[in-house]
Amino acid sequence: MSLPNILTLLRIALIPLIIALVFLDNTSARWWALALFSLAAITDYFDGMLARKMQLISPLGRMLDPIADKLLVGSLLIAFAYEGSFDAYLIWAAILIMMREIAVSGLREFLGPQQIIINVTTMAKYKTTLQLIALGGIILMPLLPIVQPYVIALMWAATAITLYTGYEYFAGAWPHLHQDKLHQDAAKGTSTKKTGNKN
Repeated sequence: MSLPNILTLLRIALIPLIIALVFLDNTSARWWALALFSLAAITDYFDGMLARKMQLISPLGRMLDPIADKLLVGSLLIAFAYEGSFDAYLIWAAILIMMREIAVSGLREFLGPQQIIINVTTMAKYKTTLQLIALGGIILMPLLPIVQPYVIALMWAATAITLYTGYEYFAGAWPHLHQDKLHQDAAKGTSTKKTGNKN
C-alpha cells in the first residue's frame, strides 16, 4: 500500500462521515462536513501528484482513483437530493451527471476485455475539479446563503462539462466500437463460409 493509494482509500473512507454530517442538518455539523469534504477533495489532487512524483503509479491506483471520485460525487448528489439542498432543477443536473458517469464506466467495462484503454482527458480532470468545487459550494450554501446564485451556476457549468467530456469519450471510442462490430460480422461470415463448404 503506497502513500498515494492510502490517500485514495482515505477519500473513500471519508464519504460516509461527510454524508452523516450533512444529514445532521445543523451549523456545526455542516462546517465539519465542509472541512472533511475539503480534505477529501485535496487528496484527489495529492494522490495523483505523489504517484507521479514518487513513481508509484500502479494498476491498483489507476483503478481506485476514478472509483473514489465517482463515489464521492455520486454519494453527495444523492444525499443532497434526499435532504433538500437541490431544487427541482438541480435534481436534473444531478441526474445528468450520474447518467454520464455510469455510461462512461460502462464504456470502460465494455472496452476492457478488448485491451482498449480510454485515457483520461485534460477536460475530464477539469470536470472532476469543477464538480468538487460545486458540491463544496452546496455544503456551504446554508452557512453562507449569499453564495447560492454562484453555486447554482457552478453546478450547471459542472453538468455541462460533464456531458461534454462524456461525448468526448464516446466519440473517441466509436471507432473501436465500430471495429468490434466489423470483427463480429467478419467472424460470422467466415463461419457461414465454412459451413457452406462442408455442405
